[in-house]
Amino acid sequence: MVQYNFKKITVVPSGKDFIDIILSRTQRQTPTVVHKGYPISRLREFYMRKVKFTQQNFHEKLSAIIDEFPRLDDIHPFYGDLLHVLYNKDHYKLALGQVNTARNIVGKIAKDYVRLLKYGDSLYRCKSLKVAALGRMCTVIKRISPSLAYLEQIRQHMARLPSIDPNTRTILICGYPNVGKSSFMNKITRADVDVQPYAFTTKSLFVGHTDYKYLRYQVIDTPGILDRPFEDRNIIEMCSITALAHLKAAVLFFLDISGSCGYSIEQQAALFHSIKSLFMNKPLIVVCNKIDLQPLEGLSEEEMKLVMEMKTEAVKTVLAQGGDSNDEEVLLTMSTMTDEGVIAVKNAACERLLNQRVEIKMKSKKINDCLNRFHVAIPKPRDTKERPPCIPPAVLEARAKANEEKGKRKLEKDLEEENGGAGVYSANLRKHYILADEDWKEDIMPEILDGHNVYDFVDPDILLRLEELEQEEGLHLEAKADEEDFEMDGKELTEEERQLLAEIRQKKNLLIQEHRMKKSTAESRPIVPRKFDKDKKYTSERMGRELSALGIDPSKAIDRARSRSVTRRGRKRERSLGREGADGEAMDIDDELSNKKLRTRSRSRSRSKSRPPGEVTPGEGFKDSAQKLKAIRIAKKSVKVRNKAARKGEADRVIPNLKPKHLFSGKRSIGKTTRR
Repeated sequence: MVQYNFKKITVVPSGKDFIDIILSRTQRQTPTVVHKGYPISRLREFYMRKVKFTQQNFHEKLSAIIDEFPRLDDIHPFYGDLLHVLYNKDHYKLALGQVNTARNIVGKIAKDYVRLLKYGDSLYRCKSLKVAALGRMCTVIKRISPSLAYLEQIRQHMARLPSIDPNTRTILICGYPNVGKSSFMNKITRADVDVQPYAFTTKSLFVGHTDYKYLRYQVIDTPGILDRPFEDRNIIEMCSITALAHLKAAVLFFLDISGSCGYSIEQQAALFHSIKSLFMNKPLIVVCNKIDLQPLEGLSEEEMKLVMEMKTEAVKTVLAQGGDSNDEEVLLTMSTMTDEGVIAVKNAACERLLNQRVEIKMKSKKINDCLNRFHVAIPKPRDTKERPPCIPPAVLEARAKANEEKGKRKLEKDLEEENGGAGVYSANLRKHYILADEDWKEDIMPEILDGHNVYDFVDPDILLRLEELEQEEGLHLEAKADEEDFEMDGKELTEEERQLLAEIRQKKNLLIQEHRMKKSTAESRPIVPRKFDKDKKYTSERMGRELSALGIDPSKAIDRARSRSVTRRGRKRERSLGREGADGEAMDIDDELSNKKLRTRSRSRSRSKSRPPGEVTPGEGFKDSAQKLKAIRIAKKSVKVRNKAARKGEADRVIPNLKPKHLFSGKRSIGKTTRR
């Protein structure tokens, strides 16, 4: 069985992409380093290798395109004619021929320039020949760009064609547009063909599959055909004609007897007689559809006469095949709206096709080889007495009993069919519960209560356990009440003890309140400056007294506190005594010189005590040091590219533009064999 899968054809690149792919591969997979100091034989070999490699890649790509596209003369006639109808085989062959010509021209160009490269006398001459060879190859590919684009469109369309096997069991549905072909297809297969109330909804062939007697059948829905000359039919109609002409299938000619399709029975009969030559040697069934709108018996005499003529033609096809003329199998009625007769039409078509295929195989020469292997043994009768098969009475009784039991008991499936089917009838799962009271079966039992699964707590002795819990809880409450009676209420104490107890409780309440105040304001309370310390609680004299009481000399601490309190702005810088003594002799120097030294010394000291870059000073506009550091980082990043470009020049020993990785990775110099 031949399968035609056009989805496996590789993508055809455009002319520009084709050239980019080949030249990039040449650059990546051939050496790229060459020097004018090399011997001329090495230079020639270097460039000859590039030309040959490029030609080889072009040849492989173009050969893949030519080989993967089907040849119309080698495939099944059905696909050959279908491709001719869809794409015009002349244009198709012309495009493939141009690709084949381009392949030959590229090979000839490479051969000519390799011959010229053998006589190249310098690096410049060899390089020029290589550039010319690759340029001419690319020009040839550019010229066939329209053909490549045309083949890519054909490939995309062929990938969307249905996978039809011309040699398998096939049922073909044909007729006028909008007569119910796609609706019948959706009923008997799993296909999902679009169905709309207007003509030519189906514009191409659709394939579905159905089963009959454990065999798979291929069902093909064809577009509608109009009764007009062969030359006037469009591509959509020609797809149907091609399928009728070349596929060995059972043909179902659909007839809309209600006329709701927009075409009368006369027009449909005329179409039947115009294409009846395509029905020869094929099982043919005339299907009268839409009997829910117009029964077959309600037709007029003229219309009934036309239907009978089509039936007669269908009977002739049966007689031509050597079969029996059975009127019931040739003319069938159905309605896809009510599903009446749909399965009967499908079964009749499958049976007719199966019988025809069996007869053809029986007439072939291969059947003789098979029949020779079979031998049917028939015993010779010894007398005239008939001996029918004997079944023991016990077996017959067991069978009768089983049938009675089966008839008595109704299953849930039977109840479901009696009460409306699935979706209407729902089985009652509680009717077989074994409970003390039958009314409890329909009670609603909660599954989740207060976040817990109720079934985890179901206990048959739950009432007894509940009573025990209530008794235990009562005992606990009594014990707790007895303990509370022993609390000190002051009635059993003397007068002095009562006063002491009151003082203790008051002191405890004060401590609790003070602790709460400290806890609530410790983090948010600001440090009060001294000028707001009106009560003068925190003075240096008080600190001195407290330190003296602890046995510590408070003089240094007091001096330090007083020196801190004086503002730095009002204080003048003084030179140390030791410095003064050492430089006492140098006081004769000019005032200007000494002032300069002092200024430089103060500047150096101020530099050494400069702020860190992240420190925020008032007036800068930053929230905190993190925001300032982020601003500095962004400013540096913004000028990085500009500064880098300013430092780069023509005489710099740098690579100004880095090459892509595929141009310099994986390379090694000629002559070395070490890979790592």
